[in-house]
Amino acid sequence: MSIQEDNMQQKPIIIAGAGIGGLSLALTLQQLKMPCVVIESVSELKPLGVGINLQPNAVRELYEMGIGESQLDKVGVKTQEWALVGRNGREIYSEPRGKSAGYNWPQYSVHRGELQMLLHDALKSRGGHVSLELGYKVKQYVNHESGVTVIAESKTGEVREFEGALLVGADGLHSKVRAQMYPNQPEPHWSGAIMWRGVTPGKTMRTDASFIGLGHHDHRLVVYPISQPDDEGMSVINWIAEVTVDTSNGLPSGDWNRQVKLEDFIHHFEDWNFDWLDVPAMLKGAGDVYEYPMIDRDPVPTWVDDKVVLMGDAAHVMYPVGSNGASQAIIDARELGAAFITHGVSVQAINAFDAKLCKPISELVLRNRGSGPFGLLREVDERCGGDFTDINDVISQAEMDEFMHNYKAAAGFAIEALNNAPSIIPKENHNA
Repeated sequence: MSIQEDNMQQKPIIIAGAGIGGLSLALTLQQLKMPCVVIESVSELKPLGVGINLQPNAVRELYEMGIGESQLDKVGVKTQEWALVGRNGREIYSEPRGKSAGYNWPQYSVHRGELQMLLHDALKSRGGHVSLELGYKVKQYVNHESGVTVIAESKTGEVREFEGALLVGADGLHSKVRAQMYPNQPEPHWSGAIMWRGVTPGKTMRTDASFIGLGHHDHRLVVYPISQPDDEGMSVINWIAEVTVDTSNGLPSGDWNRQVKLEDFIHHFEDWNFDWLDVPAMLKGAGDVYEYPMIDRDPVPTWVDDKVVLMGDAAHVMYPVGSNGASQAIIDARELGAAFITHGVSVQAINAFDAKLCKPISELVLRNRGSGPFGLLREVDERCGGDFTDINDVISQAEMDEFMHNYKAAAGFAIEALNNAPSIIPKENHNA
């Protein structure tokens, strides 16, 4: 080991952002007994957000981080089925998920904020050389021979400097770390899709834990439960209503990620009423509803700048069509940990991480931009305009199975490959 690497190991790894990716990395470093400092802009973490999905590859890593099945059951449900249904209410495609599909681990539909708090509480309870600095936003970094200096600022204007061996930018879509690394990066890429998101108490559909995509590729609804049924059989149903509009004038300016009124969008779905789901009633039963553009960022050639590396949405924010954004952030954390085991806390480690993941995950970003697994809806629309009686007259089961297999392989959760893959972090390092 070089003198420079030895000096770097005396300093903590600095993590910008205490989201799911940043906290997963902190838990991984805690397992590896590597000191770290997590810098987060909010002064208090709260269980904000709505539903997300965790694929079996990410659930495996959570288990190996010491986040158990009973803990995940408290913040979500094991997904049993993934299904696409046409606007006419007829099934296009369905498949089992998680252990029902043959995986060694389940898939989970969870409340994002509650998962974040679960990771945070685990981190705080385990101690070790981990510091969580809330209320400071990373604004700038300076690479130098012995490590990296990170400059952070509070909302009141207080400036602090942190000295670290490495900086990991896990600060999301609007990452300041990425912006410094790529000062001329273009604005986020907008698909033309506008999403409205909310949660509504309701009965589960199909199975007790089905993820359902309903409609057309450019006008659809996604719905799935994110809580166990209560004594009256009611669950928290997460829903995403989506419409694609003209993009000729570019990404609209204004206040995105904002709370909106039901009347702003319900007219798009007012006649979506089926014997198994009354969509207008579900939308009306929601509390707060928020509007989002479906955006990502163009891939970059590398996630590394000397002693600084990106991960999670800061590296590869992607359209939420494949249910793998949060999953990939967790995988990133574990792959970084594995690189530190092999190469030490060093530039070589983050370069090895970058060489392994940057290219394939950048390809996944572009695949999701092309509708991801919802590309099946696009294929059906192109073949029959969404009007069919028997889907097998439009597209064969073999075609659909191949489409889904190829997506899972690209996203890192093909069943046989995942079940047979060795642990990312060797088992001797799993004791938290």
